[in-house]
Parts: sequence; C-alpha cells; structure tokens
Amino acid sequence: MAAEKSGRDGGVQSLQRAFELLEHLADTGGEASLSELATLSGLPMPTIHRLIRTLVSLGYVRQNTNRHYALGARLIRLGENASMQFGAWARPLLVELVEEVGETANLAVLERDEVVYVAQVPSKHSMRMFTEVGRRLLPHGTGVGKAMLAELPADEVSALLERTGMPAYTEHTFTDPDALALELKKIAGQGYALDEAEQELGVRCIAVAIPGAPVPAAVSVSGPSGRLTADAVSHIAPVVQKVADRLSQQLPVT
Repeated sequence: MAAEKSGRDGGVQSLQRAFELLEHLADTGGEASLSELATLSGLPMPTIHRLIRTLVSLGYVRQNTNRHYALGARLIRLGENASMQFGAWARPLLVELVEEVGETANLAVLERDEVVYVAQVPSKHSMRMFTEVGRRLLPHGTGVGKAMLAELPADEVSALLERTGMPAYTEHTFTDPDALALELKKIAGQGYALDEAEQELGVRCIAVAIPGAPVPAAVSVSGPSGRLTADAVSHIAPVVQKVADRLSQQLPVT
C-alpha cells in the first residue's frame, strides 16, 4: 500500500513538473535550452531531460535544429479550444455590453505573442467593426493588445516586441518602442486603452484588461470613429471597465 501511494505521488509530481516546464517554455517566448530550463525550474538536469523526452514523444514539445526545445504543435489545438471555451463563457456579458453601449463588443486573449479574438457580439448598426473571431494580430497595433501589454512587466513587453517587431497596420500604428512604452504607462494610469485607427482606418476601440484572467485577456468596444467620438468614449469607457471587472469576478474556478 505504501509503495502504491509512493508511486502515485511520484506520478503526480512528474505531471506537475512537466506542466511547469511547459510554462517555463512559454515564459521564454516558446523556446529554451535544457540548461535554461534547469536554471528556471531548479530541477536536476537528468529530471529535465527525462520529462522533456516524454513531452517530445507526445508532441507537446519539439527539438529544433539548434538543440533548443520549443512548444509543440499538439498544444495548438488545446490552446485554441480553451480560448474558444473562454469566449463562450464570456458571451452573455458581451451581449449586455452591446445592449448598453450600442456598439460591437469583443473579447481577446494573448496567445503565442499574438492577440486572438475569441468572442464577438456585433452591434445592430449596419456599419460595424470587421474583426472576426479567430483573427490574430500583433498586440502593439490593437486596443485589446495595448490593454494587455500595459498589465505586463516592462521587460516582458520588450522581449515580446523584439520577437514580433512593430509593423504598421495603418499610418497611426505605434512603431517605436519608446513611444509605445509611454502609451502603456498612460493606459495603466487611466485604466483603459484606445485604438485610434491604429489597426483599421476609421475605427476606434476602447479596451480594458480583465484582472486575474488565466491568460492575458481584454474586453473591448469597437465602432466607427464618427460614432465613437471623444464624448462617447468618456461615457463608454467606464461601462467597459465595469464589464471587465464582472468578467474577472465570474472567472471559472480552476
């Protein structure tokens, strides 16, 4: 009986360590050497080698030609399904948001250095935001992305921008890291981000990060700049903040 309990506990510990290694890979941008993983995890090298070998055989980790290890393709389906379930869970509050402000509501998460839209409830207006569920964009060029970046440590933001670059979606997109850093400080101070035609010309977006979400996430309201005027923003931003707080309070218990 004692041997059985010891084996069961050892299996749980190995499972926990394997997930921690996946988290460490994600924290490094998706790729690391065994020695880097040893430093991050504090685990002995033989233990890391054994766990990584198992994860590679299952497809959750792959070995690159530079002998570094990266997150494997098998994680993509799990991540996408989890993101869509997250979106489905949030949809009722997005419906309420649209009913209150009359514009399109979106939910997005940060996944593999990209913003992914996982839920959307369109407004009843004929002129709507054209972002669709499943679309991927770089975070520096979107309201939801900037809201999420403003919640991250500065070094993590810098590392992300080094990996992705800062290409322009429109003439208004932030393409300078220092200018974006100042913008993120402003967002953190006021509690919401604005996309001023930075991702799509003629479209304004008000976005708020969701506190305590299992992954960086944000909710937003989008619409034509002609309707989302400065006066409209001053009224809509507190509503989006309220919905973000409600989403945070109702997060599924893990």
